[in-house]
Amino acid sequence: MTDTPDRSFLPPGLDLGDDDVIEAFEEVEVAIDDPDEHDEADLEIAEADEPVRVSGFDGVGTRRESRERALALLYEAEQKGLSPVAEVIDLLPVPPEAYAAELVVGVSDHIEEIDELLGRFAVGWTVARMPAIDRTLLRLATYELGYTDVPVGACISEAVELAKRYSTDDSHTFVNGLLSRLAIELRSEQ
Repeated sequence: MTDTPDRSFLPPGLDLGDDDVIEAFEEVEVAIDDPDEHDEADLEIAEADEPVRVSGFDGVGTRRESRERALALLYEAEQKGLSPVAEVIDLLPVPPEAYAAELVVGVSDHIEEIDELLGRFAVGWTVARMPAIDRTLLRLATYELGYTDVPVGACISEAVELAKRYSTDDSHTFVNGLLSRLAIELRSEQ
C-alpha cells in the first residue's frame, strides 16, 4: 500500500503524474479588478477569508530565501571558475530574486576586499584553505556586514543558520566567531 500525498492545495487543472515530486510551492494573493477576466480559481483565492501565505519554503521572510539562493549561486560560480562571479546570473534562464541578485553582484564587485578582510581575521586559516561552502558563506555575510545596512545580528545569525544547514558540524562556530570579529571592525559604531 502506498501513501498518496495530499494534493488538495494544488490549483485545479494542474495535472501531475504519480512520480512527480513537489519540492515547494508558493501561494500568492491575486488582486481582482474585473471578475469577468478571471477564472473561478482566481476568484476563490481573492475571496478567501484566511490570509494567504506569500513566503516560500519555511514561512520565514524572503530575505532568508534570497540569501540561500545567493549562497547557491556564489558557490556555483566558484565551482565553475566564473570571473566575475556575477556572470553566474547571466547564465540563468530566469533571473533570481532582486535581493539574491544584489548579494551576488555585491560579492562579485568587492570580492578582493572581502577576501582580504577574511584572510586578516581568520585565525589559522587562509581564505583558499577554507572549505568552499564556508568561504562562499563568509563572503556573502561579509558583504552584508560591510556594504549594506542589514543589522549585525541578522547578518551573523542568518550565516550561522546557513552554515548549520549546508556545512560541517563545526562550521557554524567558525562562521560565528569570524563574523563577530569582522562585525567589530566593520560596524564599530553599532
